[in-house]
Amino acid sequence: MTSRVPGFYKLSPEQRLEMIAGHLGLTENEKKLISGKHRFTAEDADRMVENVIGCLPVPLGVAVNFRVDGEDLFIPMATEEPSVIAAASHAAKFTYDTNGFSTSYSGSIMRGQIQVTNLKNPYAAMAKVYENKEDILELCNKMDQTLVSFGGGAKDLDVQVIQGSSEKMVVIHLLIDTKDAMGANAVNTMAEAATPMVEKITGGNVVLRILSNLADKRLVRARATFHNPFQGDETKMATFLSACELAVADPYRAATHNKGIMNGISAVVLATGNDTRAIEAGAHAYASVSGRYQALTQWEREGDSLSGTIEIPLAVGLIGGATQSHPVAKLSAKILRAKTAEQLAGIIASVGLAQNFAALKALAGDGIQKGHMKLHARNMASMAGAKTNQIDDVVRIASEQGKYGFDDIKEIIQSLNEEE
Repeated sequence: MTSRVPGFYKLSPEQRLEMIAGHLGLTENEKKLISGKHRFTAEDADRMVENVIGCLPVPLGVAVNFRVDGEDLFIPMATEEPSVIAAASHAAKFTYDTNGFSTSYSGSIMRGQIQVTNLKNPYAAMAKVYENKEDILELCNKMDQTLVSFGGGAKDLDVQVIQGSSEKMVVIHLLIDTKDAMGANAVNTMAEAATPMVEKITGGNVVLRILSNLADKRLVRARATFHNPFQGDETKMATFLSACELAVADPYRAATHNKGIMNGISAVVLATGNDTRAIEAGAHAYASVSGRYQALTQWEREGDSLSGTIEIPLAVGLIGGATQSHPVAKLSAKILRAKTAEQLAGIIASVGLAQNFAALKALAGDGIQKGHMKLHARNMASMAGAKTNQIDDVVRIASEQGKYGFDDIKEIIQSLNEEE
């Protein structure tokens, strides 16, 4: 199977689905689920969240040209924003002949925090927690024997004394290997179960006992070489690298730089039924761990090519929650052919790196808006009242004129209506 599909964007949705289905062996029922012919109903939604009144469908597209750790992949991405999927596909094309993306994974350790207050001697309390570490871990592991049987479970403690505004408190970090699950439920259950023992050991009062979304022991790194993206244009190369420097040095630029990365990452996270809010929170917190908010990527020049790297916490899984209860999320994982959380995380990080490259390349050239507005024109045509059979003509004429303003689109529609 090759993910290099020239002209994929020119195919109809039905043709794209048939191509993907043929490569991956999707059943007729699976194709109907993805295409929306078997609707995700309010009754389905009511089993997932509260107070349901309906559903909000989000477009599901596929990025092409990706090769991750030697394997060609089609990447399902759920997003409402035009240009995101096209940008990722465009970027990945520059890496395909340089072996694509290579990834590494620090492991699947999550932190569960237990906050202990009202301590007379907080440093002595910290020492007592360490003295009773094995008992605490044993108690935690009794809460999830299934996870332990797969090699996961509570593995260690990290205990800190933190100065608050009114007192010094002890904060215990349970270090829990959640394996192929995101792990929030397992971590929270263990943290709550350990609370009575912790209070007895320390003589204090436990306040919070919950996981941290700063998953700094669940780091993913992705690397790729983007081959000769500027065809020897030194001005564009210098502009690209200068923009990267600013994102490292200036938090105002870094916020937008990282938002672009998350355009890609969140789209794959959502498509696979993982927790977009947890991933976003962890990523932005990690961007600040140095004490100053900065870029999640680094870029270096290699002759006429660019070497990019990303390091980011990604607490994603293939077990539990919407990853299993949402039928299309399950199908997205099948399309990705991800068998483990490690594989899934590596793919997601690669998409984030590709998305960042695409944004920086656009900034180094004609700017973001030219390409974005061209792809946004279909939305604008619909907003401006174009009939279904007019939309392609509106986009074509707008592209020929190079005008994508709302008033420009309305004028084109009016002209088409007068011709009918």
